[in-house]
Amino acid sequence: MKRRIVEIDEGRCNGCGDCIPGCPEGALQVIDGKARLVSDLFCDGLGACIGACPQGAMTVREREAEPYDERRVMEESIIRGGRSVIAAHLRHLTEHGEQGYLREALAVLEEKGIENPLDETKRKNRAKQGETHGGCPGSAAMRFGGQNDAIRQEAASAKSELTHWPVQLHLVTPLAPCYHGADLLLAADCAAFAMGGFHSAYMKGKSIAIACPKLDSGIDRYVAKLTAMIDMAKVNTITVAIMEVPCCGGLMTIVRQAQEKASRKVPVKKVVIGVRGEVLDEEWI
Repeated sequence: MKRRIVEIDEGRCNGCGDCIPGCPEGALQVIDGKARLVSDLFCDGLGACIGACPQGAMTVREREAEPYDERRVMEESIIRGGRSVIAAHLRHLTEHGEQGYLREALAVLEEKGIENPLDETKRKNRAKQGETHGGCPGSAAMRFGGQNDAIRQEAASAKSELTHWPVQLHLVTPLAPCYHGADLLLAADCAAFAMGGFHSAYMKGKSIAIACPKLDSGIDRYVAKLTAMIDMAKVNTITVAIMEVPCCGGLMTIVRQAQEKASRKVPVKKVVIGVRGEVLDEEWI
C-alpha cells in the first residue's frame, strides 16, 4: 500500500541520533554511524522526528510500504521502553488524532494487564505536581496569561501588512507578480498567531507564503515552488519564520533543498519565535 513514511538522506545524516527521541515508536536506530528506518511497520509517517534533525536529512514521502502495525509496535517496542515511553506514545497518538491506533494501543495494554499511564485521575495528580509533557514538544498543552485590555485594543487597530492573496504555499503561484524581485517571508502557520506584532515586525514590505512542514502533504511541491521563486521570480531574500517546536525546523529543510536545486543564490534569514510570542533567535544563514 502507498502511505507517508520517513525517508533519510544518508549523505546528509551524520549519525548524531537527535532524531531518535522524537520517535517513541522505535522506528529509528543509529546503525553504522547513520540513522536508519529499521522497519516500515513501526513508522507512522507523522514526522515527529524531522525537526530534530540538524542536518536536514529527514523528509516524509509517500511510497509503497507495509501498513503501520500498532499492535506490533506496542508489543515489540513501546512496552519494552517502560512507563515513560508508553505515555509518550499514547500522547503522540492522541495529539495527532489517531483514535484508531490509540484504541488498539489501549487494548494491548489491557490485554497485558498494564496500567494506562495517562489515566485521567493520575494525570491530573501529576499535573499538580508539575510533571512536564513527555510527548511531541510541539503539541504540549500550555496555558499562559493573555493580553491586557490596552494591548488588545492596540493590536485590534494595528494595520495589516498583507499585500496579496492567496498565501498558503500550495495555493500560491511562484511567478505571480507579488513575488517578482520581492523579499519573501516564508512563515510557519502558527507564527502570526503566537506573535502579536508579527505583521509590523516581519510582514511589512514582504511577500508572504505560509506552510506547515509537519502536517502539510506534498513537500516536494513546496521545494519546487521555492526553487521557481528563486530562479524564475528572482526573489531578493528569504526570511523563514518558524516556531521553537522541533517539527517546525522542517521548514528550514525545505528551504535548504530549494537552495540546492536553484541556480541562483539568495540570502536566507532564520527567525525562531517562542510559543509565547518572543523572538528567540534571528540570524542570516
